[in-house]
Amino acid sequence: MNFLRETALIFRRQLGMSLRTPIWVVVGLAQPIMYLTFFGPLVERVLVQSDPGIGSTAAWQVFVPGLLVQLGLFSSLFVGFNVIADVRFGILERMRVTPVSRGALLVGRLLRDVVLVEVQSVILLLVAALAFGLRAPIGGVLLGLVLVGLLVAALTALSYAAGLITKNEDSFSPLLNFVVVPALLLSGVLLPMSLAPTWLDVISRLNPLRYILDGMRATFLGQYTSAALLGGGIAAVLLTAFAIAFGWTVFVRENN
Repeated sequence: MNFLRETALIFRRQLGMSLRTPIWVVVGLAQPIMYLTFFGPLVERVLVQSDPGIGSTAAWQVFVPGLLVQLGLFSSLFVGFNVIADVRFGILERMRVTPVSRGALLVGRLLRDVVLVEVQSVILLLVAALAFGLRAPIGGVLLGLVLVGLLVAALTALSYAAGLITKNEDSFSPLLNFVVVPALLLSGVLLPMSLAPTWLDVISRLNPLRYILDGMRATFLGQYTSAALLGGGIAAVLLTAFAIAFGWTVFVRENN
């Protein structure tokens, strides 16, 4: 119970800090909404031409989940800069002398990040539905949001751990670039990897984000019993478990 209470305390503190500057929630949506507006119609045409049976509605059901993964990726991996600032200003140092669980310091933070990205995801979905004709089953959308939440939890845990390990923006930034670009391109965010040449398709299968995204697309298409959804769910759970375990270990080690 102490852990849950301490986690809730850290979560409220972190969420309060974010709500003091809510403009950043809107700013975080700028990139996916621009992709939705300027790139979405192009992707719709490409998908329909490559597979005439897919239909215009299904094209958006394929494209929008990619934007949700992109939103989760960029919103999550950059949170490591926050923990670097906390180290620099002595905030984590002061928390070390309190009885708060070191694991709660991590879990409270990542829960705040999950909540913020879920709110952004709902806004993005509303824009896609009202302005671009996205149609997806409610159950599929809710399952997709669950996968987004697991993805964000995993990536924020890894980002916080990397920030604590590097403790320096000059080291953390190149690491982000090294990870983000291949993870984004090989996940099939903009176009399904089924359209890729064989060698690229094979390489992309090493990227867990691909399976999570394929699972999200299956939920938006209402394919609840598909292998893609099962694989995406397994990939999301395993990635989240590994990331939180790794992040927990780093937080405990660095805060003792």
